[in-house]
Amino acid sequence: MQYQEQNSSWGNHQNTRARRMSSSTNSLERVVKLASVSAVVIFSSSSCCMCHAVKRLFSELGVSPTVYELDQEPNGKGMDRALSKLLGNSPAVPVVFIGGQLIGSMDRVMASHINGTLVPLLKEAGALWL
Repeated sequence: MQYQEQNSSWGNHQNTRARRMSSSTNSLERVVKLASVSAVVIFSSSSCCMCHAVKRLFSELGVSPTVYELDQEPNGKGMDRALSKLLGNSPAVPVVFIGGQLIGSMDRVMASHINGTLVPLLKEAGALWL
């Protein structure tokens, strides 16, 4: 009897793990799909000051990004975990995609802006025409 209970408990653990992995895969697929919908996509959190700063940067450059506020999305926590994995387990937001390609979080966006490579990326993606 004890073996059956342990075996049953192990089966439940495996099912929970499989559901989490499936949910994680679905979240990653959703992130990739949403990231390719617009020339510039920002995954953000409405209360994050770094997210506000990156959205402001694009606005001042004349870009109207598509923004997904993860704290307001139905599967925002799962998407946040998927983004964190894409970035190598660093804090997930803000995360910027340009032309469907992952640019990265705030530090990468600012480095691109400072070294002059951000505007050409935006032009190539069709987010800027000037």
